[in-house]
Parts: sequence; structure tokens; C-alpha cells
Amino acid sequence: MKNENEAGGATSMRIALGSDHAGFELKKHLMGFLRNLGYQVEDLGASSLESVDYPDYGLRVGVAVSDGRFERGILVCRSGIGMSIAANKVKGVRAALCRDRESAQLSRLHNDSNVLVLAAGFTPEREAEELVTIWLVTRFEGGRHARRMEKISQFEERTAGRIPPDYRTQVGGDEVTHWLGIVPQDDEERGPTTPSGGSPFWSYHGQTIKVADPEVYGLLQRETKRHSETLDLVASESIIDPGILEAAGSIFTLKYAEGYPGDRLYPGCEVMDEVETLAIERAKLLFGADHVNVQPYSGTQSNMAAYFAVLKPGDKIVSMRSDHGGHSTHGGNSSFSGALYKSFRYGVKKHTELIDYEEVEGLASREKPRLIIAGGSAYSRLIDFGRFRAIADSCGAMLMVDMAHLAGLVAAGIHPSPVPFADIVTSTTHKTLQGPRGGLVLCRRELADAIDEAVFPVMQGGPLMHVILAKAMCFRLALQREFREFQLQVVRNASALANELKRLGYRIVSDGTDNHLFVVDTKVAGIDGSVAWRQLEKAGILVNKCAVPFHEANTFGGIRIGTLSLTSRGMKEADMPRVAELINLGLKEKSESAGAADLKAGVKQICGQFRVYG
Repeated sequence: MKNENEAGGATSMRIALGSDHAGFELKKHLMGFLRNLGYQVEDLGASSLESVDYPDYGLRVGVAVSDGRFERGILVCRSGIGMSIAANKVKGVRAALCRDRESAQLSRLHNDSNVLVLAAGFTPEREAEELVTIWLVTRFEGGRHARRMEKISQFEERTAGRIPPDYRTQVGGDEVTHWLGIVPQDDEERGPTTPSGGSPFWSYHGQTIKVADPEVYGLLQRETKRHSETLDLVASESIIDPGILEAAGSIFTLKYAEGYPGDRLYPGCEVMDEVETLAIERAKLLFGADHVNVQPYSGTQSNMAAYFAVLKPGDKIVSMRSDHGGHSTHGGNSSFSGALYKSFRYGVKKHTELIDYEEVEGLASREKPRLIIAGGSAYSRLIDFGRFRAIADSCGAMLMVDMAHLAGLVAAGIHPSPVPFADIVTSTTHKTLQGPRGGLVLCRRELADAIDEAVFPVMQGGPLMHVILAKAMCFRLALQREFREFQLQVVRNASALANELKRLGYRIVSDGTDNHLFVVDTKVAGIDGSVAWRQLEKAGILVNKCAVPFHEANTFGGIRIGTLSLTSRGMKEADMPRVAELINLGLKEKSESAGAADLKAGVKQICGQFRVYG
């Protein structure tokens, strides 16, 4: 049998190692053994014999393999059982506990395992070396085994671990699965889950508004026209399902429901309790969170609730600089967070424009913050949440992740999830998650009461039940297979558009993107971002002005571009050169120039081809 070393050389394979305290010594031994063989090995912890929780490291290695940073992973604990259970919770991971030569070989030959789990309490170092060697050089046989593995993959793609109706148990049956919003993929009544270009499926007639208030109706029609005739590349905006729009304008807007399910301050909240509970359970299922609060009105209020729950005024926080891709509510001078807390900001490295984790470590070690914040609004690369967790642990800080821009990608399994690593995760529901405007807080079980109290009564009053109803719908749609396919297309489109703009001579911050957005350094082309976004807007192309790392302070050296709305219209990679050319012309043409009219016509033409809501 041809082994993988022959196929490409040992050094071409990257391996992630992890263990708990019981497996630490064997992991350390295997680290040296594998490096001597020429493999690229990285130790993801634990770092000593001090007692730790094995899921932290099993999940960390699982995510590292699942997101493609490493081809294989090796985990060690005393029995191997706990690590196996933990790693196999990560989508795309096939972890196998092996204690003899045959199981090590068969786990690769028949099961295409990508994570090997060893039992330090039962496997001596010499035997471990042998098992690792066999596992690394054995290739997947394919054939009938490929068909069997594909069935598992299809189940995982379709459900992300959630049980679909095809696999219902006898107990609970339809009531349980339909209450969670899981329906057969061929359910004809379900209708489209995401807007699809080329075949409009909804139009807003607004006849009641037309009769009641013609002036407001006119504004509604103007906005509908504007939206349909412009290319929206604003990274924080998306085109959402018409059912969510309907829910957000429903009869639920009439009801006061201060409090939480089962503990309201107003009567008549029985249905409100069911709606909020439904939204909570769907969100917990979607993200694998211990506790969820669906009441915040916005992402800013989600962050505010997180701070109020765990910080006191004057506490220290460490977060990403706004001009390097962070968000103002993470300690910016213009935000309440900068006024209430002592903020210390990290940035990106100048030569790569990737997060400077060494700077984060230095700030954490020196300042001993109460809270470290990860996530941003203009950062286009994957974020290593496991490393942030390790940094937080090293200085006794809590870790909060703001995944407002990443929530849809996380839900679809395209970006690593922060939930296993963070104490608190905040988000909006209207960006990549494609729901109504609103906020969301996820947290560990022990912080549930503090988060809930911070949201109500400390921070806000009655929840917007019509928006929570729409959030429940949003979470249901994100549980469907089509949602993942859509998010994959969003990321492909973003990468394709960034590459086209590079080909046209523009510099992309960090040289590309791993998610739905990227930042273009327009000053390289001789135009400031503050001028660029207005110039593009006149042509019918909508983007944000955006700071660029290491440019002059208090300037906007570029524009931020996202592909959510383009993808909702039905565009794919093949359409991105056309969009890039329109952006290029928009940056070069003055509004009074001869080519400006042709540019507007080009934008209108592509908008007509890829329609929004009919």
C-alpha cells in the first residue's frame, strides 16, 4: 500500500496535538517523535500536568482539523474515551480511539479517521509510536466504505448534528421535531429559505398603508425601488426571507412582555412565553450554547449586557483597535465602553495584517484585564478562538467574542465556533445570520442569571416580541441545509471579488478574505475612502468607508465590501468580474463625466438581471 509519505512527503502534513493533564507526558513524547519524522506538528495544549478539562483540548484540536488548518489531529487522555466524545462533537471530525495495531489501521482504511485518540493509561510510549505511524501512513480504501462515510457526511451536512424527521424516535415524534422547526428537506410547503436571484418570489403591495397614509406609502415604494436598483455591498446588510419581514411586522408588536418566560410583569403573555422559548431553544440548538438571551434590541446592547454582567466601571478590557478592524463598542473612545472601562487595544501585524496574538499576550500579561474581547467589524480572516482562550486563562481574564459578522458562517459550520471557548458570545441577528434587526447573547450556564438581569431590568424594558418571533424564524432557516450552501456561496463570492479587484490593481487588506467581507485600500489608487464611498453611491454601488491599518490616524483609507446581498440576488463567482469592473469604473468616473451615465446604466442592468424582491 502506498503511504502518504510517498505521496507527498511527511513534511507536507500538518498535525495538531492535544491532551489533558493525564495525557500530557505521552503527548510531549509524541511531539518529539513526530518532529523527528519530519511532520509539521503544533501543540494546542494542555501545557502542564496541572488538572484541566479534556473537552477544552478535544474541541480545540477538532476545530483545528475541521476548519482545515491541520490535515490530522492526535488527542491523548487517560482512557481516550472523553477525548473521543469531545472531538466527535465538531462537524467534519472523525475521531477514532485506537489501542492496537488493527484498530489504528482500520480506522484509516475503512473509516477515513482524521483524528487519532490514544489512551495514555493503557498505551506505553513505544506502542503509541507504532500506532501513530500505522495511522499516519494508512490510506483510506474508498469503495464501499466511501459510500458509508458519505452517508454520515450527508447526515452531518444536513443536520449539523440535529435530528431530522427521518431519524425520529418513537417518543416525542412530530411534536418535538416540528417544535424545533426541523422539517423534511422535500417539504413542499416550506418554500424558499433564502432569496434567490433570477426568480423573484415576493413583492410588497402595501395596500393597507396606501389607503391609510399615501405619503408613507410613497416612501415605502421609493425605498423598494432604491433597493432594487442599487448594488448593496455593505457587509453588515443582507436580504432576508419575506416570512421574517412579515413576522417582524406582525400582531406581536402590540404586546408588552417585560420579564422572561414564566415570569412576566404583564398578563396575557402565554403565547409570548412560547415564542421566546422557541427562539431560545432554536438558538441553543443552532450554536450549541448553554444559555441564550434573545431580547437585546441590537448588537451594541448585546455587548452592553455582556459588560454589565461581568464588569464594574473602571475595570480593564483588552480588545481590537477600531482602525485595525475592531468595533467601537469594544472600548472605542466614541462608545460607552471606552468611557466606562479602561480599554487597552491590540491590532494586526504590519507585514501580514493578521491579528498580532503576541501583542494580545503582552497586553494581557501586563495589564491583567478582567475581560478580553475577540471579534470585529472589518477583519476578513479566521480568528483563533482557542488561542484567545489560552491567553485569557493565562491572566485570569474572561473571554467574550463578538461574532455579529460571523454568526451565519458559524451556524453553517464555515467559520470555527467561538462557543466552546468563550465565556460570553454576542451577536446581531441581521448580518450573515440573515434575520431581523436585533441582538443575541450566548453564555456559559453559570453566567445565565447575570446576563438575563443585565438585559432586563438593568439595560432595557419590554422586549420586542415581533422581532423575537422573527428571530425564531431566522434560527429555523439557519438549521436548514440550504443555509449552509448559501453561506458557502457568500464566502466564494467574497474571495472571487477580492481577487478580481486585486487583478485590477487594488490592494486588499491582509491580501484576501476567509469570510464574507474584505477591505480595499483605495489610497493605493489615489482616492480616500471618504470620497470613494460617496462616489460609488452616486453610481448606485453601496459600500462603507473604512479605516486601513497603519494609515494616518483618524482617516478612512479604504472601503469595506461584503457579498451577502449579491449572493442573495443569485450571483456566483462568474459574476464577480462584472461587479469588480463596475466598482473600478465607479472609483475612476466623476459624477459629471461622460462615462458616469454608462456606469449607472451598467449597475441598473445587472440589478435588473439579478432581482431582489420582484
